[in-house]
Amino acid sequence: MAHRLDPLLRPRSIAVVGASARPGSVGNVMLRQLVEGGFPGPVHPVNPKGGTLQGLPCLPTLDDLPEPVEHAAFCIGDEQIAAGFEEALRQGVKAATIVAPLADPVLRERIRAMAAEAGVKLCGGNGMGFYNFTDRVRLCGFATRPDHVPGGAVLLTHSGSLFTALVDAEARIDYALAVSSGQELTTTLADYLDFALDQPETRVVGLFLESARDPAGFIAALAKAQARNVPVVALKVGRTKASAGLALSHSGAIAGDHAAYDALFERHGVGQVRSIDELAMAMMVLPVANGIGPGGLASTHDSGGERGLMVDLAAAAGVPFAALAPETVARLEAALDPGLPPVNPLDHWGTGRNYPADFEACFQALMADPDTALGALALDRAAGGQVTPLYLEIAHRARAASGKPVVIVSNHQGSGADPAAVASTRAGVPVLDGVPAFLRACRLAFDRRDAAARPAMRPPAAPAAMVETWRRRLADGHAIGEAEALRLLADFGLTVTPCAAAKDESEAVEAAMRIGFPVALKTVGVAHKSDVDGVRLGLADPAAIRAAHRDLAARLGPRVLVARMAQGRGVEMMLGLHRDPDFGPVVLIGFGGIHAEILKDAVFALPPFDAAEARRLIDRLRLRPLLDGARGAPPADIDAMAQTTARFSALAAALGDLIETIDVNPILVLPRGAVAVDALVAARRP
Repeated sequence: MAHRLDPLLRPRSIAVVGASARPGSVGNVMLRQLVEGGFPGPVHPVNPKGGTLQGLPCLPTLDDLPEPVEHAAFCIGDEQIAAGFEEALRQGVKAATIVAPLADPVLRERIRAMAAEAGVKLCGGNGMGFYNFTDRVRLCGFATRPDHVPGGAVLLTHSGSLFTALVDAEARIDYALAVSSGQELTTTLADYLDFALDQPETRVVGLFLESARDPAGFIAALAKAQARNVPVVALKVGRTKASAGLALSHSGAIAGDHAAYDALFERHGVGQVRSIDELAMAMMVLPVANGIGPGGLASTHDSGGERGLMVDLAAAAGVPFAALAPETVARLEAALDPGLPPVNPLDHWGTGRNYPADFEACFQALMADPDTALGALALDRAAGGQVTPLYLEIAHRARAASGKPVVIVSNHQGSGADPAAVASTRAGVPVLDGVPAFLRACRLAFDRRDAAARPAMRPPAAPAAMVETWRRRLADGHAIGEAEALRLLADFGLTVTPCAAAKDESEAVEAAMRIGFPVALKTVGVAHKSDVDGVRLGLADPAAIRAAHRDLAARLGPRVLVARMAQGRGVEMMLGLHRDPDFGPVVLIGFGGIHAEILKDAVFALPPFDAAEARRLIDRLRLRPLLDGARGAPPADIDAMAQTTARFSALAAALGDLIETIDVNPILVLPRGAVAVDALVAARRP
């Protein structure tokens, strides 16, 4: 299938500018890898010295080419690259790879502008190049391992060192495509991902991502991966950097720069990992576990202590174990030595009298259980870091008999270069190192399965008349006060506490009489009122109103908000909207109150979504058990909070392009209903 990146990633002919006879140089290694990798088209080394390189005649300049070439690979430095690139453009190349650092921003912009004007696709600069093992295009200036076999993995990375670590040093992952994208002057990770998803061999994609330089293209590519059921795993760096302009609201302070990526990855089923080990593990596990059935993990161990460690680590990772059927328990009891409990995870090692027959019988029983989705032999490596051959045999027989994915995972790092481990992984039974990273991969596999089984979302529709009204209001440039902010929420179906703005003491008393006691009095114009002691609660009569107002007016000014106190004991939660400059509105759901920024117990989602999705997100919060009732409190109305959240997401989708931030904090989740007590809205700045 033709793709716009074909001239870049699978060109029909290549010129290597700066090809060299000097061993170890970029120009030497790139040419050698291209030739030894079996590139099927013409290859033209270019070097002013001429001669012969890798058995090919070397041309002094690109002007000496006997025929036009589609791709020019540059192995020259910054001081030569501008002239060399101009020469390539004169020759009509359609794509180029640049490994030079392009350290001078002026030079970098010059190369980018030249390429853009000519419509030339660039890989780089300041990258390692790429490997298209499927089409035998190896344009990398650094040595790699000699045993590459074309496979179904794709690695797209902003880190050249990671490129080396996973492509050159890890033999258990066989790649179709690996790209070190560098500065992405014309071609971004989104473009490479789109290309990879058009290739039938692609079975899993790993991303090492600093930022999405083409947000719209990135969203489209992730949606394409989701539609084609290709697992995507992302290691996003820069999670802890907070945006300087977000201090106005709790939502912004909690969200930081990573909230939009969390929401984006959640929406499109991208698995997130936290380390390079987890990234590699997921790229080995997800292809064999794509489409797994219901149930959980079954694992067997030859150590009671290591079995206990597996239980602890799985609980922390959120990985469920298969619940064994009575028939499975009976089979285990028949095979185990006396005193070994027939449970999952299993410690199968007793006296060793019937080893290995009892070991294999137990694992076959675990794999046959209807609640087992994935099985693991969690065992240690043998001497020298090698895999015990018997384990490989048992694992492969169990996979064949059950039709379910099986892995071998060591409790400690072993040797990924073990030929038996590489062969087993290629044959469909991955041999893995490290239980925590393996469990993260399991969690991602279960998440993909569970997401595929959920019905399509049906978000609530935003009321058309209110959308039109509020779009006009938000566009007029005037500030939105707290009372008006609550009215906005009410117009989109959220339950809000009755309130009114008052500019002086007499208006505050009148408002309280109209709204009904008891009331709260809050200063206005301050984002975080509690920080300035700007709230008075439970005011039960006009005298209390007057006394509270005098205190607030003397310190903070006479303008206040009068709001009826919510009735009943509730749990304080919050909703927020943060407009990401790249990905648009992001909804925050979390536990609120005055400690919201300290707790930072929040999840993020792209709007709109339905109540079922909102409930699932709420269930992921660390403090979620508070909603079930604590210390004698009645259970909170989680369904009402989920409905409220879904309606808020409809508001965010309809108006998010006009809003910088919304804080709804707190929302009191009561035994019946959920009430927005306070709100802050900041319209988008022109």
